[in-house]
Amino acid sequence: MQAQTGRVKGIIFDQDNNPIPFAEITYANEGTTTNKNGFYVIDIPANKTIEIKVNFLGFKQLTTRIKVSPGDDIELNLVLKEDEEQIGEVTITAEKRTRIEGISSLSPSVVRRIPGANPGVENILNTLPGVNSNNELSTQYSVRGGSYDENLVYVNEIEVYRPFLIRSGQQEGLSFVNTDMVRSVNFSAGGFKARFGDKLSSVLDIEYRRPTEFGGSFEASLLGGSVSLEGVSKNKKLTAIGGVRYRDNSLFVNAKQIEANFVPRFTDAQTYVTYQFSEKFELSFLGNLAVNTYDYEPFTRRTNFGTAAQPIALLVFYEGQEKTRYDTSFGAFKATYQVNDKFNARLIASAYHTQEEENFDILAQYRLGAVSSDFGADNFGEVEFSEGVGSQFLHGRNKLDAFIINIEHLGNYKEGEHLFEYGLKYTHEDFRDRLQEYEVIDSAGFNVRPPEFDIRNQQPYEPFEGDIEPFERIRAFNETQIDRISGFLQWSYRTNIGSAEAWMNVGVRGHSWTTQGAGTSAQTQMVVSPRTQFSIKPAWKKDMIFRLSTGMYHQPPFYRELRDSVGQVQPNVKAQRAIHYVAANDYSFKMWKRPFRLVTEVYYKDMDNVNPFTIENVRIRYRARNDVKAYAYGLDMRLNGEFVPGTESWVSFSYMKTEEKADERGYIPRPTDQRLKFAILFQDYVEKFPKMKLYLNMVYNTGLPGGSPRFEDPFLYQNRLPDYHRVDAGFSYAIKEEDDVLREGHFLNNFRYLSFGFEIFNLFDRLNSITNTFVRDASSQGQFAVPNFLSPRVFNLRMTARF
Repeated sequence: MQAQTGRVKGIIFDQDNNPIPFAEITYANEGTTTNKNGFYVIDIPANKTIEIKVNFLGFKQLTTRIKVSPGDDIELNLVLKEDEEQIGEVTITAEKRTRIEGISSLSPSVVRRIPGANPGVENILNTLPGVNSNNELSTQYSVRGGSYDENLVYVNEIEVYRPFLIRSGQQEGLSFVNTDMVRSVNFSAGGFKARFGDKLSSVLDIEYRRPTEFGGSFEASLLGGSVSLEGVSKNKKLTAIGGVRYRDNSLFVNAKQIEANFVPRFTDAQTYVTYQFSEKFELSFLGNLAVNTYDYEPFTRRTNFGTAAQPIALLVFYEGQEKTRYDTSFGAFKATYQVNDKFNARLIASAYHTQEEENFDILAQYRLGAVSSDFGADNFGEVEFSEGVGSQFLHGRNKLDAFIINIEHLGNYKEGEHLFEYGLKYTHEDFRDRLQEYEVIDSAGFNVRPPEFDIRNQQPYEPFEGDIEPFERIRAFNETQIDRISGFLQWSYRTNIGSAEAWMNVGVRGHSWTTQGAGTSAQTQMVVSPRTQFSIKPAWKKDMIFRLSTGMYHQPPFYRELRDSVGQVQPNVKAQRAIHYVAANDYSFKMWKRPFRLVTEVYYKDMDNVNPFTIENVRIRYRARNDVKAYAYGLDMRLNGEFVPGTESWVSFSYMKTEEKADERGYIPRPTDQRLKFAILFQDYVEKFPKMKLYLNMVYNTGLPGGSPRFEDPFLYQNRLPDYHRVDAGFSYAIKEEDDVLREGHFLNNFRYLSFGFEIFNLFDRLNSITNTFVRDASSQGQFAVPNFLSPRVFNLRMTARF
């Protein structure tokens, strides 16, 4: 039989050289599909001219003719072009699958170009509806009222983690995702399928690309730089891509209201390697090493707040310093075996290790007073008299060592329009944690004791001889192990209902975990989470897709959720539960003869067994008990398209309300209750000089709840922070673009792309605040909420090259 046929194999690419999975390759009545990496192999009759057709939704059909000799083994790599007139008169692209599933797909080139204080995928996510972050230096985000810990992140189907002890955005450093290595970015804000893991809010699904030729990139700015290289072996079996990044946030922190010696340095190295042993078997490796150091020595701070009629200032003088270090390493092997055209199996083994250390001793002596507002006075703008004086001493010696291993098997079987997917995963988590902190507060010369100590104090009329107690003391040592077994099974089906196209997905997840540790008995719990989605595309002239999704989403506690506010592990903490109800409309149309897409979603989340938390900057403190009920509902809208020909921009709008109830007094806003959001991501260029480009990233959020002083009743502190609005702008000139044709021998031919530019962060110099610091007034015994401001306007230079 082989003597009468020849073999054709290769990879199907899109116009950006990204492999296309599950494309159909057919001739006569025979055919096959590409695997997850875009690879195919097909045997065709020898000594005949055979017409091969390649099809994939959103792309023009490609037809090619080929003639092979008996026993030939020919490599044929083909490129599909986007079909802009595939359905009626409406422009669609390869996003058809993501439209059906309700996934936001982001272009990696947009991710790399858009300016931001912390550029990358998370920077772009903050322009999407339903996603909120009020700290430009942080890569953490809240989705539809959830906490920062409720979001899943996958890279090539491998779940990734982030450091645990981070307190503030300026400590955080680099995101795990290296944008120089990214092939695709997909994001779901809720109602996602059972194949994704056990979190309550969202999924960020990243794919790193497989190189097809030698290349690389280089970027440098005042904030740091990055280098990446990629290549492929001569026989096309081995591919590798790797990158090194360095970042220094001093530019931002030195511009803030606190004068300090500040050295925040973050470095990481990543690699993604694949080797194809045969047409059916492939092995890949994803690795990451990261070192984050944060040295901080504050000197002085002045914060002006209040009103024009009654201005107030907080003056602080510091002694001491903080030294923080996070060292993380991550490695994962993934084996992929294409059993046949219908069945694909994967085995993933990964390990994550982090060693984190915080050491700080900082004495802050403060004055809180009224500011002179008399323009003619010699002391205009200075503090006239002090309403509160005191000091605060913070001490910390915290260490954490965490080791996490995962072994997972995934598979999918396709039979006609039916797709069956399953997965089984084992996880072992080992945490060793020492938490040692205390805070001493002095107000007007008197030590402020914690309120739970009801001790009679009649100073200065009677001497007080009791012990001096810190205002807050946390001291704990935990050794905790968690073993988890989880799995899922789901079925997807595409069909026609009359003249309409329909797609449905039904799945279920299960998760069992056992928590144990020194001084605690083993506790085992289990949850089951059914989920379903349904999409329909009526045969209308207008290109619309309607989606409904619902399901149960459990979040079994991770280590940080087991640790209460005083550092003790509570092994009986249950899984938080949310029931999602999502209804959506996806409308693609043409405006100004250019493609646009409007996505509208309404949602409701009913949550119980909620583990209440507070947020200090980006540090989350859980109470480690499931005594709260909550809800969230809202409206998300996003209009994206070519507002400027040849570029993609979008406008987002969100309305969201989320509240929680712990007792019979009723509901109060959750810490993440951000009611309104309006965001614009805009790309433009000068028409007569198209190489001069503009990028704008604009976000407006209404204020979050301002929090309450420790040990106080949050029902009595229902104030909100001021509204957050920020504009980041980038201007660049492309010296060389990929479609430029230059004379032979020109030195710019060594580059695919080369640009220089500058960026202005916080263009309008808006003083946004992230939290409040509560300062006591000795005369009234009240407390002032002093805002902690984020970074002001900052300028940056940037150079980008790809070769």
